[in-house]
Formats: sequence, C-alpha cells, structure tokens
Amino acid sequence: MAPSPPEIHVLGAGPTGALTALALGLRGQRVVLFDPLTASELQARSRAYAITHSSRRLLTNLGLWHDLRDALVPFRDLDLRDGATNARVLFSEDDLASANRHHDGIGWILDHRPLMKLLLARLEANGNVAMHLAEPCPDPSADALIVAADGPSSPTREAWGIRHWGMRYRQGCLTAKVALRGLPHDRACELFRPEGPLAVLPLGQGTFQVVWSAPWQRCQQRSTLQRSAFLDQLAAVLPKGIEPDFLLDQPRAFPQQWLLARRFHRGRGVLIGEAGHRCHPVGGQGLNLCWRDVEGLLRAVERGGSATTIARRYGMSRWLDVLQVGVATDLLVRVFSNRQPLLLPLRRLALLLLKQFSGLRQLSLRAMSDGPMQLWRALPN
Repeated sequence: MAPSPPEIHVLGAGPTGALTALALGLRGQRVVLFDPLTASELQARSRAYAITHSSRRLLTNLGLWHDLRDALVPFRDLDLRDGATNARVLFSEDDLASANRHHDGIGWILDHRPLMKLLLARLEANGNVAMHLAEPCPDPSADALIVAADGPSSPTREAWGIRHWGMRYRQGCLTAKVALRGLPHDRACELFRPEGPLAVLPLGQGTFQVVWSAPWQRCQQRSTLQRSAFLDQLAAVLPKGIEPDFLLDQPRAFPQQWLLARRFHRGRGVLIGEAGHRCHPVGGQGLNLCWRDVEGLLRAVERGGSATTIARRYGMSRWLDVLQVGVATDLLVRVFSNRQPLLLPLRRLALLLLKQFSGLRQLSLRAMSDGPMQLWRALPN
C-alpha cells in the first residue's frame, strides 16, 4: 500500500469537520484542525439534528455512540401527512431493514450542544490532533491533504476556484423548541403543507423541535412574534389533536439553499459536508449526508496514496450519493409544497400505495436511513 499523507489539515470544526478530524486521528493520522471560532462558540448553536442508521453505524465504529446515548432521543414512529389531500402514512420500526430493527428507533434526534461537547473533548484528548481554535493555524506542508469543512459559503472552495450550482428556495426555515401535548413522546411527524413542510421532532420530556418551512418573509415575521402569537400561529397549522403549550427558546429563521459543487476535489484538497453540497432539510438528510462524506474520506485515506490520489479518489466516490439525495429532497418539496390540481391525485395515490404495501415503506425508509447507495446492498448491524 502506498503511504498516506504525513499530515491532514481540516478547515472548520463544526459537527462535520470535528468528526472528520477525530475519525482521522483515531486511525493514526496526524491532523491539524482549525476554526476561527472558540470552543464555546462552536457549542453555542441552538438546533437539533435527525440522526439515521448510517450515522449510527459511523458513530458506533468511532466509539462515540455509547457516550451519546443519554443525549439521543429515539423516534419509533414516523407520521407522514399531506395536508392538501388528508393522506397519511405511519412508518414503524417494522418497516426498517432487518439490520436496523433492533437498535431502538427508526432514527434519533440529537441536540447540537452535547454532540459538540463530546467531539471537542475527544479531540482534545487525542494525541494525533492539534487543535487551533480562534488562533492562527500553521501553514500546511507541501504534501498535506487539505479538507475544507468550512460550510456552504466556503471561502476555501472559492479560493480553489471550484464553481457550484446553487439556488435559494423561496421558502425559508424557522426552528423552535416547543412543549407540545397530543403527540407521543417517541413519534416524529412530517406534515406537507402548501407553504412548505413542517417537521415536529421529539427532544424528550414532552419537548419537540419544530422545523417550519414557509416563504422567507413569513419565516422572518414569525421569528419576531410575541410568544403567545407565535404559539397561536403554530397551533393553527399543527395536525388536529396536537397542541403547543410553551415556547422554550427564541425561534430562528434562516434561508434555505440548494448547493452542489461542480467537483469535490482539486489538487490535494477536498470539499466535505456543506462546503460541497447542501439540500433542503425535508427528511432530515443534511447532517447524515455530510457524515457519509466522512466515511468516504476515511475509506479513501485508508487505501493510501499521495494527497492528490486520495483527494481524487474521494471526489469521484461521493458524487452519486450526494446527487441522488439532493435531487430527491428537491423533488419532494416541489411536488408536495403546492395545491396543483394535476399533482393532488398523484400525491394521494403515492401515499395510499405506501400505506398499503409494506415493501414500499421498507424501500423508502431504507433510502432515508442508509442512503440511496445502500438500497441493494447488504447492511452491517
């Protein structure tokens, strides 16, 4: 096997960059991790992530899953509803692939803070990783592999001259933590509405993360409402029987963007996570897709070779998975976020078929849980 690069520089210490640096350090690689933010600032973000079985396997292999168990909130049912047609499908653990059925959940919700706290603690304890947070970073050596994990506005991607396809959705997204009544504590709900999808994700103890897509100006307006007015508007769009009690944080609105870099490598550098791609949050695919980049980079590094060889190998390997998820989430939003008369019967039929045929539920849930590239492959536990 050809030797691996002597040093790997990871630019960006968010959930994807930090996990990349830790995974490489655990494999014996010498890693330099840089981020302009302090450790406290990296942990301060108020949001939650949907975690699928592909991410569960990665975290387990890296020895992180057990230490995150207290922070992981499982959902054992997934309630999918189309508000325009009143069609509904309920997914259960029985619809999972057999390799995924005995892990206590269709998926999990994980808060940002405990995730980053654990990642930063493990990085600090790993002798192979040198962290430079909010301080100058040494220049990489001439043969180092450069990993850009610096987000959707990646200055590294721009500096490397890698162009991208991108568009801003007319929809924005609003997130808030809310206490709710009427929804089982282990059920996630995805409601398709003409203004955009609304996801309700369990956080434990009767609290839920609301991910509310709507036209951008409406999201901005809702984020500034008084608490009682916000809860009134939320109550008006939630399914019947689900009632909001308390708003637990300040709602945050942010624009939604679809982005795909035209290539994921250049020279001895690679783009990873949202530096290379970004999709609509419907279905909770974003972080899981980013973490499959981490897996892809690990495989490329383990095969050895120069930094340029590893970068090319990684860049070629990630295209199909990223493209399929990006296209699928975009189509899902475009088809279900409207009241087009020609589409309504097709939507009703699609959800009816999902409801009636367990094989279709298993196929769709496997694509969501493990990624479209794993649909026809045997899965490890």
